[in-house]
Amino acid sequence: MSRPERPAEPGEQALPGAAAGGADHSEPPRPRYGRYAGLLAILILVLITINTIVTKPNGLTGIAPGQRLAPFAVPLALGALRGDADVATRAGQGLSGRVPACALRGSQILNVCQLYESGPVVLALFVDSGSCPEVLGDMQSLQRSFPGVRFAGVAIRGDRAQLRRLIRSRGLTFPLGIDTDGVLVALYKVASCPQVTLAYPGGVVQSRALLARPSYATLRARVSELAAASRARGWKGGL
Repeated sequence: MSRPERPAEPGEQALPGAAAGGADHSEPPRPRYGRYAGLLAILILVLITINTIVTKPNGLTGIAPGQRLAPFAVPLALGALRGDADVATRAGQGLSGRVPACALRGSQILNVCQLYESGPVVLALFVDSGSCPEVLGDMQSLQRSFPGVRFAGVAIRGDRAQLRRLIRSRGLTFPLGIDTDGVLVALYKVASCPQVTLAYPGGVVQSRALLARPSYATLRARVSELAAASRARGWKGGL
């Protein structure tokens, strides 16, 4: 059964190609892990509260180095599109998405495939609570030093109005998306908040994910290593 969608707010549109309530699926829908993703998101918030975010209680460490980033397309926080994440790898995958996530693009969509096609990627998955979003300010500062690196963030089960306030208050200029049903928690093996993944052009993960907010010096060093390694692999973009 398809999940019911909330009513659209004035000016909002549905995310094209994403699963919609009442859709006619051409095949049985694949599991979306929404229930489990929600539980993990709650766990992350608890860890923040008790200041044990640096532990790994769920045994997850993010996508392993050498593997490709899981494809997804989500609405941008500053856009007018709504809907769950499209994580389909081919057409007609039911609740995962009606079209492949990599093909779902537009000015109001954050598409991870589109990011890594144009350069190295630094992707932060976070819950908009406590100190978790602080890493976004660090990423914004680094963006000026590494203009060829594609920085981006996705809020797990984020509230759009609150995220827009966050963007304005921190002066964020890189794309920030919303994963309304939390499916990326399972796909990206989220172990802490924030979780920062670094990947080469082409989407292959370069090194182990940062599983808590790193120091600014550590984050800068990791981004610098990513940029240098991308150049060594033949990437010609401006860094």
